[in-house]
Amino acid sequence: MICPFGVHPGNREKMSKDPVNLLPLNVMHEAHGSKMVPFAGYSMPLQYSLGILGEHLHTRCKAGLFDVSHMGQAWIHGDRAAAVLETIVPGDIQGLREGQSRYSFLMNAFGGITDDLIVTNWGDKLGIVVNASRKDIDFPAIADALAGEATLEVLEEHSLLALQGPYASRVLEPLGCSEADRMPFMSSAISAVGNIPVGLSRCGYTGEDGYELSIPNRSVATVAESIIASDAVKLAGLGARDTLRLEAGLCLYGKDLDEYTSPIEAGLGWTIPKHRRELGDFLGSERVLKDILLGPPIKRVGIFPLGRSPAREGAEICTEGGDVVGKVTSGGYGPSVGQSIAMGYVESEHSDEGTGILLSIRGKMVEGKVTKIPFYPHHYYL
Repeated sequence: MICPFGVHPGNREKMSKDPVNLLPLNVMHEAHGSKMVPFAGYSMPLQYSLGILGEHLHTRCKAGLFDVSHMGQAWIHGDRAAAVLETIVPGDIQGLREGQSRYSFLMNAFGGITDDLIVTNWGDKLGIVVNASRKDIDFPAIADALAGEATLEVLEEHSLLALQGPYASRVLEPLGCSEADRMPFMSSAISAVGNIPVGLSRCGYTGEDGYELSIPNRSVATVAESIIASDAVKLAGLGARDTLRLEAGLCLYGKDLDEYTSPIEAGLGWTIPKHRRELGDFLGSERVLKDILLGPPIKRVGIFPLGRSPAREGAEICTEGGDVVGKVTSGGYGPSVGQSIAMGYVESEHSDEGTGILLSIRGKMVEGKVTKIPFYPHHYYL
């Protein structure tokens, strides 16, 4: 059964009251005055002394360092790793060149998204990064799909740091990452910070230029302290990460994507190349191909609320006549945009840019309009 408007109450990557795991950098975060909160099973820094607004704007102007070690990292070994992974992933994995990364999805049988992930060709193996709240679901599903034709190695002893912002490459190069500035967006290389080996990928979740660094836990504190020694870098937490990705129009699994949402509804059909569509040989392809052919019943859209009140997750989206046609999945204030912004799913006939809508916010109907995504331009190094 497909859940209307792409929203499902379970499996949200959100703050939890369950017991939490500590990050390898927990001591450093506390020493730098972070406010720690439980998130996806981990104690995570929400913000530091600069505050969410300050961290957001500093990342846009210079560089912010985010600890995203809660994410799941793994290698897939075997000559048929890419071919087998394509049975559950609709992206072009076999076509990845060495050192190239690609955004795609783990699919389920009825064309919904089990998780979104990054896949990298490291030459002798594939690397994957999945969401923290889904890794206990993703890794067994991937291992089952590999079924003896390839092997999954979960990297339990590796951390992940994200250095984001226009100053990112000039921060990394003096530390030993001499190739950083030459790497195109969505590429990866084995590099080093000092004498510490790191897996360096030019990608991120903010809409800015930047890198993610996979580092052995035993060395991550040394690398992190080396990076934040630069005057251009400030530590940043979950709060700024969320406002940055929202302005960039990037989906958060559990809010904007879930197991009921198809990639086409989410506006992410560009991740599925022509030859994968023609073959239709991935899990859930029947629904995905139907959405491509006939158009999806609902679509993800950007929303500008015309007022000061932000439209938060779960707010109903209505026609100007008052009929409910969708729901907000992510929303809040966009510091770089200077106003409230939101994303959500609406019935397709109401998805055109400029369409007037009403938003149910705190019991009141607030005017808004449908707009393009992203709200703030991307600055990837292409």
